[in-house]
Amino acid sequence: MSENREEAGREAVPPVASPASDEPARGMRLTDPRALRAYAHPTRMRLVGLLRTQGPCTATRAADLTGESVASCSYHLRMLAKYGLVEVAAGGQGREKPWRATARFTEWPSYSTEPVMAEATDALEHALAQRYFEQLSAAVEARRTLPRAWQEAERVSDNVLYLTAEELSVIQQQIGALLRPYEERTARPGARPEGARLVQIIQAGFPLPQGPGTERGPMEEDSPIADADPVAGDVPTPADAPRTTGIAGTGDAPKAEGM
Repeated sequence: MSENREEAGREAVPPVASPASDEPARGMRLTDPRALRAYAHPTRMRLVGLLRTQGPCTATRAADLTGESVASCSYHLRMLAKYGLVEVAAGGQGREKPWRATARFTEWPSYSTEPVMAEATDALEHALAQRYFEQLSAAVEARRTLPRAWQEAERVSDNVLYLTAEELSVIQQQIGALLRPYEERTARPGARPEGARLVQIIQAGFPLPQGPGTERGPMEEDSPIADADPVAGDVPTPADAPRTTGIAGTGDAPKAEGM
């Protein structure tokens, strides 16, 4: 993904997007801890996701879709613009000026030796984890309202595997490559096949706490994994009771240097 971070001190009133740049860039990288902390706010995450999936919106329209006040949306959009996550699109003025996302994805370093950056990254990822949990819970509650085909296509699953750090990185990249051909459909309605709807795929991969049975060798009966997660690895099938909604399309992910 290309780096496209705006300077933290950019002017309070962001410039209007030029006609030649109507389509958002694919990705932008946040390397300023102030930008990460500014983004780690539930309303701002919702607004960025909204602009990425719905296209340009005014503060008034964003308020209608999020349930926030117009003043709140206007304030948070200006804060997002300060760090380059959104910008003013052509047309309109005042609170009726449209805003648009500057990129379809946001990324940030997954490792930093600077405490301020590491703390800002943790704050953002905690906020994202909470948001994903809320979205997944809402999707489970709404599942039975969907047609059978969608209920059978939905899935909530996990896998507990023994991997090296390098293997985990490769798997994450492979998942990204698998999804990439479908990305353009978000920005280009004409590329969506009949019957397509907005779907959220949440990607996470992380090492479990170390302890008996979590490193090389067979799992101990009293290991943390065996005791704490009896359903780890369960994957429902369509016949079983299979299993998005959300900031849908937020596309947020940390990224290791050099990847």
